[in-house]
Amino acid sequence: MDEHLQIRRFDELPSPEVFASQIEPRNVPAVFHGCTKDWKAFSKWSPSNGGLDYLQDRVGSSVVEAMFSRSAPVFYGDIRSHERVPLPFSTFIASCKMHQQDADDAAGVCVQSDGNGYTGSYVEQTCAAFEDAPHQVYLAQVPILNNENEEISQLEILRDDIQMPTILELKELASINLWMNNSQSRSSTHYDPHNNLLCIVAGCKQVVLWPPSASSLLYPMSIYGEASNHSSVDLENPDFFIHSRAKYSTEYSQKVILHAGDALFIPEGWFHQVNSDKLTIAVNFWWRSNMMSNMLEHMDSYYLRRILRRLVDKEMNRMLHRSSVGHWKPENHMLEQPSNGEAGNFDYHLDKQSESKDLKEKSQREVTMLNQLEPLALQALHELVSLVHDSVELAGQNHPVDSASDNSGVSMKEIGHQKIVTADKFNLEDDPIANILWPLEPLMLHNIFMVMVHNFPRTLEALILHMLSPVGAEVLTQKFDDMDKQITKEEQNKFYQAFYGVFDDQFAAMNAILNGKESFAHQAFRNVLDLYLGVTYDGCKLPVR
Repeated sequence: MDEHLQIRRFDELPSPEVFASQIEPRNVPAVFHGCTKDWKAFSKWSPSNGGLDYLQDRVGSSVVEAMFSRSAPVFYGDIRSHERVPLPFSTFIASCKMHQQDADDAAGVCVQSDGNGYTGSYVEQTCAAFEDAPHQVYLAQVPILNNENEEISQLEILRDDIQMPTILELKELASINLWMNNSQSRSSTHYDPHNNLLCIVAGCKQVVLWPPSASSLLYPMSIYGEASNHSSVDLENPDFFIHSRAKYSTEYSQKVILHAGDALFIPEGWFHQVNSDKLTIAVNFWWRSNMMSNMLEHMDSYYLRRILRRLVDKEMNRMLHRSSVGHWKPENHMLEQPSNGEAGNFDYHLDKQSESKDLKEKSQREVTMLNQLEPLALQALHELVSLVHDSVELAGQNHPVDSASDNSGVSMKEIGHQKIVTADKFNLEDDPIANILWPLEPLMLHNIFMVMVHNFPRTLEALILHMLSPVGAEVLTQKFDDMDKQITKEEQNKFYQAFYGVFDDQFAAMNAILNGKESFAHQAFRNVLDLYLGVTYDGCKLPVR
């Protein structure tokens, strides 16, 4: 975990100004000890001090919406995994009392409430289910105040027992909610679209948090689904075969334990998973962050494009660097220059068959260029030439001339009278050519290509037009960019004129490189949709309606 993402702890609440200027803008969680100890609720709601009787008398027979889940003690946020059911608050309190007394029978007494919007039979059915399995009900996110929906809450009377935390005095609250469980429970991993201050009134909660940057490890559910802010990883039995990245999620997590009186600031977008002890009571405050408040509606598409572009760039970099440890290494016995003055035992098969006039007679200057290559460059050149020639032989022996790919991802193309084996690769470890190019210094690659221009032009043509994979195109263009920073403009022009002058159609060569680069970026875009939005994209545009 990066140091700047470490959770900070405070022994007391800071001023609203300090919170707004030094804590909230960092968008990193913070723990505040003793936040709720001055609340009336801290003493009056305490189960060990008659708090359950107080709550029952205070709220009476009001009916609230409770979360009912057969997967308890785990309560998944996916709407398919739970129901929102009407339950008299007094019934839930009665069950809490039973749990407090360690009774085997946790059944409560259902109390009907008139004018609550539910039919009597529906409430009775819910009560019957609750009596059979009281541990499967959780008072989760029951509104005490809801400014967003402007609805009157059945628990609004409890507002008097809650003191507004000083750090929120200048905030426009979206809602205040009650969280109460009568037995141990665990929430699924999720993030909220608001800033959150979670305040513990009674009991204990353990919260595990991940920064938004770790969302790719948590497999968020599809952005267009009903539970898009939840992780799809099974908390109880994670399947690392399906969710292989999830095994690394603990490296980016932080755990805090909150006791009665403590509060935790959870910034929007931070994934969190909450374990609650038996009979825990908490209140949370949600408010919109300044970032979300200042987002202008007419700029939405621009924000989206900027965010996606940044994530795509990050993913492209990850695709290149994640396997760089295993990049190409030359064989030791190939690093020595031949003692007879010859520049290596290269096979000129592909280039000898060319009718290009400049290949029929190699000048002494061209041989000198070969001899002047550094051992590492000479080895890289040898392997590049060998890869192209081997693919020609493979194509001629076993494959028909065809431009379509088979199930292995290998396809056949034709250059002149030669068949070329091609492949679409997106990872360094899968592509031998990209592996060779990746560790080379830009100026070394410059020299290798100049030698190929004069000695192996047809091999260079086959390499670029037919064997350069998407990851190879990305590596090549990055090397060109780095090379341009190290040579003069005049040297750049000279190099590119010689490089592209090899091709009968220079635009075809440029298109091959750019198309490969765009294919690599397209794969990164697909990865971003999957990693961060849970969207599988097949490349087809949706119909416009």
